[in-house]
Amino acid sequence: MGIQCSRLMPCCVDSQVKASVIETPDAEIEDSSEVSNWPTFREFTLEQLKNATSGFAVENIVSEHGEKAPNVVYKGKLENQMRIAVKRFNRNAWPDARQFLEEARSVGQLRNQRLANLLGCFCEGDERLLVAEYMPNETLAKHLFHWETQPMKWAMRLRVVLHLAQALEYCTSKGRALYHDLNAYRVLFDEDGNPRLSSFGLMKNSRDGKSYSTNLAFTPPEYLRTGRVTPESVIYSFGTLLLDLLSGKHIPPSHALDVIRGRNIQMLTDSCLEGQFSDDDGTELVRLASRCLQYEPRERPNPKSLAAALAPLQKETEVPSHVLMGIQHSTTFASLSPLGEACSRKDLTAIHEVLENIGYKDDEGVANELSFQMWTDQMQETLNCKKKGDLAFRQKDFRLAIECYTQFIDAGTMVSPTVYARRSICYLINDMPQEALNDAMQVQVVSPVWHIASYLQSVALTALGMENEAQAALKDGTTLESKRSATTKQK
Repeated sequence: MGIQCSRLMPCCVDSQVKASVIETPDAEIEDSSEVSNWPTFREFTLEQLKNATSGFAVENIVSEHGEKAPNVVYKGKLENQMRIAVKRFNRNAWPDARQFLEEARSVGQLRNQRLANLLGCFCEGDERLLVAEYMPNETLAKHLFHWETQPMKWAMRLRVVLHLAQALEYCTSKGRALYHDLNAYRVLFDEDGNPRLSSFGLMKNSRDGKSYSTNLAFTPPEYLRTGRVTPESVIYSFGTLLLDLLSGKHIPPSHALDVIRGRNIQMLTDSCLEGQFSDDDGTELVRLASRCLQYEPRERPNPKSLAAALAPLQKETEVPSHVLMGIQHSTTFASLSPLGEACSRKDLTAIHEVLENIGYKDDEGVANELSFQMWTDQMQETLNCKKKGDLAFRQKDFRLAIECYTQFIDAGTMVSPTVYARRSICYLINDMPQEALNDAMQVQVVSPVWHIASYLQSVALTALGMENEAQAALKDGTTLESKRSATTKQK
């Protein structure tokens, strides 16, 4: 982070998030929860996605796949505050742009509360990008195999497999029965802790790419013979997920089937689940898994029958998913720092004091870069604007500070996240929340992990009446500040 030369995002942010419904999911696939409105599938510009991900910053990478040439997934935020996941394919993955667009548009017509829906794409030159809803609460693999505070409860495991079966049923009903490499990393959890199936798996990783990246021991037998994915192959993979959820481990299907034939089901069950389910429930899940793992594809069940079989097994249906998961809900916070408290109270005086006290220490390398460039008259004039702005900021002459900082920014020779942050709070004090939000987002473009950006966005969004987005930004700020504090303590 620091004063640097950079191309910034356009200074325009929609004051409201607008969405339109494409289609209502099939009634039999929905439960009693309310269906959200989703934006229509669209083609983004590369500039929009660069801005959303702070220039595809490494700090925003959430997953990588492949060894030599990975397809990388980034988290980001659009100008209208919608959080997104951006999958950036290897340059050689989809040489045929038309084929990529056709596939993306087809998947992009799907809209369901059981999916992390595909919102758009970008396809120009060598770039191939997919844009989906961002799921902030990790993957099933993380919660099942690498849990930190508590193992996943039985009731939540049953909910995961039901939602997953319903997702596959919906996709099948819309002519998208093929899903590539279904595994625990493809199941994501939204802000409410509800499981969703990633829409990225509805497209292959490349035009001619392999559909399975997992160990051969987990690959459907017919895929090994033919190299082709069929709807029945997806059901086989669903069976491996049933075993994962039952055992808490990634057990090869052949080994699991040997255990099942030997009627030693206890060996398959996760010891962390002791006392949480009856023998009948365990037996039924094992029965479903063994049906899914049949060697002959035609003997496997379809998604609709799986959903029908799993629905009666559900437990604690009145308990929200985030409670079962033991994860922090988007509207609750474990604790707020003094700065977080000031932002939640919209205490502009306290926020101004914090920004005044931290000075420019978060602009790394500022002193060296400025002294190196001070030899030109234009640079000296630009720096004088900043100094005048700093004096006005200290003396609480916020209109003058805005004027001086604007002259510094408009000169275009240097970019300082601190100057944008200071002008943002000045705008807030002068009751100009839209301008404040624009500046706060510019701070994030330049410095993706600086918590000040999220905190200022939270205050501006509150002033604009966007309470849900404000709470999400406040939570982001709290998370980033906690990580920063932990890193500082380690040093």
